[in-house]
Amino acid sequence: MALAPAGPAQLVRCGQKDELYRSGLRSGAGAALHGLAGAKKWLEWRKEIELLSDVAYFVLTTLSGYQTLGEEYVNIVQVDSTKRRVPSFLRRAIFISLHTLVPYCLEKGLQHLEHELQRDADESRTSQSNPAPGLSSRTLIRNWIQKQLGQLTEQQKKRALQTVYVLKQCIPLLCRLHLAVFYISGTFYHLSKRITGITYLHFGGLQREDQSIRSSYKFLGIISLFHLLLTIGVQMYSFKQKQRARQEWKLHRNLAHQKNMTKEKTTGRQSRCTLCLEERRHTTATPCGHLFCWECIMGWCNTRTECPLCREKFHPQKLIYLRHYQL
Repeated sequence: MALAPAGPAQLVRCGQKDELYRSGLRSGAGAALHGLAGAKKWLEWRKEIELLSDVAYFVLTTLSGYQTLGEEYVNIVQVDSTKRRVPSFLRRAIFISLHTLVPYCLEKGLQHLEHELQRDADESRTSQSNPAPGLSSRTLIRNWIQKQLGQLTEQQKKRALQTVYVLKQCIPLLCRLHLAVFYISGTFYHLSKRITGITYLHFGGLQREDQSIRSSYKFLGIISLFHLLLTIGVQMYSFKQKQRARQEWKLHRNLAHQKNMTKEKTTGRQSRCTLCLEERRHTTATPCGHLFCWECIMGWCNTRTECPLCREKFHPQKLIYLRHYQL
């Protein structure tokens, strides 16, 4: 039987079929947990159930030495970088870890780290609010992160928060870059397989069809690269605009605060924000009529969409910034 390197169309169809069966397995496991433990536990452990489902799928197929359902569908088989042998057990185990465990740990680690850094930066304003949903139950990871962050200075924490933000923006861009390279080269549909050097061979089939399709995939890859560069340029421009706006806002806030302090000293009247317990800066009204600092109520709305005093629900878009307000 003729063996040839698998084409990009076959790899895409294989990946789509595997994703379809994995989604079905996740749905079944989630439904089972929902029926046994209830909706609250299902929401709390949904990501972990999806991880266990993906690991189970690849352990029962790839790690056990069998084809996945997607590989059977397009009649391809995994080989190592020599294209003469099936990947070793260790190589397959590393691939499964990179494909399932590493993305989960990276996402959770960045999420916890960002939450702890933001809580330290805004501790004076967020001490009255509850932790972000989905983080309270992960005490082991949170305790380890809190211990490590406790050894950092304030400047190092700010840099770490910026690094987390950059990583969260760069990871999706890296995945898009890898996908564009796949369209151009026609190999390694998944980044984990590129790292481990796992490729595919196709049993039989018409190779002319793959050759005719390959040019279309190369054109798609070039378009994807161009779109990726355009996206990076737009994000960099947006980031610079936000930095400039933030600096102007800080300058305006300090000047307005100085004016308010001067007026309060002359009139002898003070207005305090019930969130920060300081003089109100840039008074903002909720739909229910209560007044807060703009930054305080916006920080509150990031965790709860309700009034801190009367608990009336509202959307952050309903906040009203009161210009030239004096009290």
